Amino acid sequence: MTQQVHGSRSVSLLEVVPGPTGVAAVLAALPDALAGLGPALGIAGAGDAGHAVRARAAVLGHDVDRDVAVVMATSGSTGRPRGVLLTAASLLASAHAAHQRLGGPGAWTLALPVTGVGGLQVLVRSLVAHVDPIVLSSVGGASSFSPAEFAEATWRLDPSLPAYTSIVPAQAARLLDDADGLAALRAYEAVLLGGARTPPALHERLLAAQVAAVTTYGMTETSGGMFYDGVGLPGVSARIVDADADGLGRISLAGPTIARGYLGDDGLTAAVFPDGTHLTGDLGRLRDGVLEVLGRLDDVVQVGGVNVAVSAVTDVLAAACADACVLAVPDDAWGSRLTAFVVALPSTPDDDTLAALVSEQLGRAAVPRAWTRLDAIPHLPNGKPDREALRHLT
Repeated sequence: MTQQVHGSRSVSLLEVVPGPTGVAAVLAALPDALAGLGPALGIAGAGDAGHAVRARAAVLGHDVDRDVAVVMATSGSTGRPRGVLLTAASLLASAHAAHQRLGGPGAWTLALPVTGVGGLQVLVRSLVAHVDPIVLSSVGGASSFSPAEFAEATWRLDPSLPAYTSIVPAQAARLLDDADGLAALRAYEAVLLGGARTPPALHERLLAAQVAAVTTYGMTETSGGMFYDGVGLPGVSARIVDADADGLGRISLAGPTIARGYLGDDGLTAAVFPDGTHLTGDLGRLRDGVLEVLGRLDDVVQVGGVNVAVSAVTDVLAAACADACVLAVPDDAWGSRLTAFVVALPSTPDDDTLAALVSEQLGRAAVPRAWTRLDAIPHLPNGKPDREALRHLT
């Protein structure tokens, strides 16, 4: 640990090594951080990878208020990472609200890196439940995610307690296609899906396979998921700012799980955390109290004067592929140009057929102009596509 000694509470950088050893270090330090004892934890990955270096820089350099327990970097998938000030109250409020929605504390399988808020919340919920999680050896990229290991870990959970896990869509897809993995998924009272947007086709497959899959919406700035299947956890709420005639606008979130703000950036904190709420960069609407998230504000681009939701194009392709990601790049003639990256299944048709599929469902403007087939989509440790890596391939 590298400690800074100034301010009302110092920040101690905990460089988390991949695998169970790194998880154990966070789990050992977290109780004191939540109790206000010693320094706050600046949690970031170890190593020389670019995202880890940027995350470490984001969580240090300033003092924090006494009630801040953790400083955690955002993923940086849409820009440079920012250090988010997570208080003990916000982290614990999120854990208690999740338990209230799920039916009480239980035993967790940890399949996500604890350098992201999804994995960190598994640890907080486990501390509240007084039950250590079962940790996969692959956590944090220590090795490849294995459906066989996930299944083995599942059968080691205390059978007297409700079984929960939190995974990203890419992991869910792999487990669905593995007999042992699917059997394990069916053993959970809830399988939380987060980190990246869950394609509707994947969610439908999980439910059809009798998996208790729950889509979650939240972020580092909200201490984790705030909405489960579009319905707010107890005590949280959403409103739509500057909604259009269809009720579509920017999502603003409120509740006890909201973070304090950003480390060392009072201006941005004032702008996106007004009066203790969080003004997100996401586009959505409310229908009968259910929040529908349609993507980021910058996810909707103009192609030849037509608005196109990039995430909707991705969803169409993901239904026919093993994985897909679509990027929008500026274009002088068209405004934006879409590039598709796809990982093919044996049943995936050729690019022209995929283009026709997109055109049929979303219109001609939504058809990508360039296509790249990959063996795998690069992902950040939290499960989101590594868009910067993909941009270097365009």
